[in-house]
Amino acid sequence: MTDVCATNGLLPLEDAIAQLLNFITPLTDSQSVPLAQAANRVLSDDVVSPLHIPLHDNSAMDGYALVLSADTLELGSELNVVAKVLAGHPITQTLQAGECARIMTGGDIPQGCNAVIMQEQVEVLDDHRIRLTANVTCGQNIRPMGQDITKGDVILAKGKRLNPADIGVLASMGLAKVKVTRSLNVAVLSTGDELVEAGQALACGQLYESNTPTLHAVLDRLGVNVLNYGIVEDDEAKLMQVFNQADQAADVVITSGGVSVGEADYTKKVLETLGQLQFWKLAIKPGKPFAFGQLKNSYFIGLPGNPVSALVTLHQLGLPMLRKLSGESLYEKPRLTAITTEPLRKSPGRCDFQRGIYQVNAQGQLEVKSTGAQGSGLLTSMSQANCYIVLEQERGRVAAGERVSIELFDAALGYF
Repeated sequence: MTDVCATNGLLPLEDAIAQLLNFITPLTDSQSVPLAQAANRVLSDDVVSPLHIPLHDNSAMDGYALVLSADTLELGSELNVVAKVLAGHPITQTLQAGECARIMTGGDIPQGCNAVIMQEQVEVLDDHRIRLTANVTCGQNIRPMGQDITKGDVILAKGKRLNPADIGVLASMGLAKVKVTRSLNVAVLSTGDELVEAGQALACGQLYESNTPTLHAVLDRLGVNVLNYGIVEDDEAKLMQVFNQADQAADVVITSGGVSVGEADYTKKVLETLGQLQFWKLAIKPGKPFAFGQLKNSYFIGLPGNPVSALVTLHQLGLPMLRKLSGESLYEKPRLTAITTEPLRKSPGRCDFQRGIYQVNAQGQLEVKSTGAQGSGLLTSMSQANCYIVLEQERGRVAAGERVSIELFDAALGYF
């Protein structure tokens, strides 16, 4: 087991994330998928444009394509309308000075034309003649060839997780398929004799298991294949059997519960038997008993059993690990500064991810308040929140009116 160097025996969060990411080797397996299946997948290669976009100079609006022999054509000029250009129907005619073409938005600019005047800035004299009611300058209202994309340029880089706009960009280049990293297989299981699946009757001392559905929902948003191994009772032999099965099937095995120090917490023991534990117990609240390691064929993430702790640690540590394993280019999560509207309880020693609600006040300032009680078993504190209030490891109690860092909830938690 890696030696933790923090004086209180807890590994600082930043060190844990760095160790975890340094330990991960991204997948190299890739596949070609249709665009309809490519959203939220990670590019395995750079995408180079095979063409210019737009392919030709075209009109930015409905109007008239003009021939300017100088930099400006002044209002009052009268021109002969000698052609009509619709989008998708270019003409081969070359226009001369004193001539113009009626043109629709997206229509290719005819040869000889170098400006477009919008239809609202002309007076139609008859079917074949117009008068300008505004000056026109060279290049006005023309979208030049390659304005958006230049042929041969890298448009989307390897490691990019494709969003809806990216899919549109790929389609605009005529690409029907794209190469992406294969989807991760992630095994999920929870441990505990007290746990019962939703829909079943509760016996005395039992409670409904919420971690697996919660984690499954987060992982679905990341586009992984979730292998649900359900609830495993507190039995070392049975846990060993399920671990072996999950290790054979998955790239990553994620458990919740069983990594604390209780007499029936077997997950950590089984992991140390079947694989290698890299670190355990972090200076984070909620989520101190977080474990990371490696089995024979897969990586391992041991989340705490308390539902808020499990969700926070998956979000803060598990998802960056899964993203890197998928080959995604990682970025640092942005944090904003807000003014807290109420006191916040905090003891030095652990980085605290309190659940908060932010808003912009009447003065345009960002302010935040707590969702209330912050117990690690209170999953409603996450459901009601829209951000974390991130309080530094050595920070103590926070007074109302102090500035704090907040991290807005992202798409992984259902916010867009």
